[in-house]
Amino acid sequence: MDKIAVLIPCYNEAKTIEKVVNDVKKYLPKAVVYVYDNNSTDGTAEIAKNAGAVVRYEYKQGKGNVIRRMFREINAKCYLMIDGDDTYPLESAEEMVDLVLNKNSDMVVGDRLSSTYFTENKRPFHNFGNSLMRWGINRLFKSDIKDIMTGYRAFSYEFVKTFPVFSKGFEIETEMTIHAVNYGMQVDNVVVTYRDRPEGSVSKLNTFSDGFKVIRKMLQLYKNYKPMQFFGIMAACFWLVALILMVPIFITYFETGLVPRFPTLIASGFVALAGIQSFFSGMILQVLAAKDKRDFEYRLMRVSKNKSKTNGKSK
Repeated sequence: MDKIAVLIPCYNEAKTIEKVVNDVKKYLPKAVVYVYDNNSTDGTAEIAKNAGAVVRYEYKQGKGNVIRRMFREINAKCYLMIDGDDTYPLESAEEMVDLVLNKNSDMVVGDRLSSTYFTENKRPFHNFGNSLMRWGINRLFKSDIKDIMTGYRAFSYEFVKTFPVFSKGFEIETEMTIHAVNYGMQVDNVVVTYRDRPEGSVSKLNTFSDGFKVIRKMLQLYKNYKPMQFFGIMAACFWLVALILMVPIFITYFETGLVPRFPTLIASGFVALAGIQSFFSGMILQVLAAKDKRDFEYRLMRVSKNKSKTNGKSK
């Protein structure tokens, strides 16, 4: 088992990968650097190998697929994940690793938004999207994560080995964040500087299509992890619509004793029933979510025991 494993997912980062590997060796000289190439066509893998990184491959396209492969194959006491585009200076890496190794942190978030991100990033929709996601997730999950979409993070062994990766693309960061918050894992924020990509380096993130995927993933996880709140909101909306439809009918009935709009009354009744169904669906799923949290604690204990055994063998 490695003490520190630095994970660098890469797709066509030939212009920057050598510098990133060299910076890791400078600031974390005892770390093992893993570069996972995701079908690059510009020689990224060869450059990384010549720079001294351990190069491996993931042939299913997408950042989420790469991270699934990384987490499955590598065992380490601390994992530091960083992008290969040289947008994250490594000066904060030692502090992030220390929080995992010595302060029991399960995930350390490299917070770009509290430093230079909004001045360095020249894409206004990216800036807006990051702020929107931070506000949305912190409100929905009652958390205090400073940067939801950052690719600069450190993880504990327990986090990595209990995190089920379902996302295929850039929504993976959202999934990581919500997983940690939902299961009550220790999350710390470290302010890091951010610099825009150097000239000639192109972002693979599509502002609109990937943005919609991230929002959809956030809502999907909110439904899965907080079903009572999700379906409770739906139930309240159904009941509000039913009330709006019913009130004029009841007013007419009390004034005249007649019900002139039977189709509207019937429709409002069905809408109210949909609200009742949503409410009880949320209650049932909430029980299942509570059971999942209990089962997670058992999985976490098994992973911790496995870590102790692996450490014993490595010694």
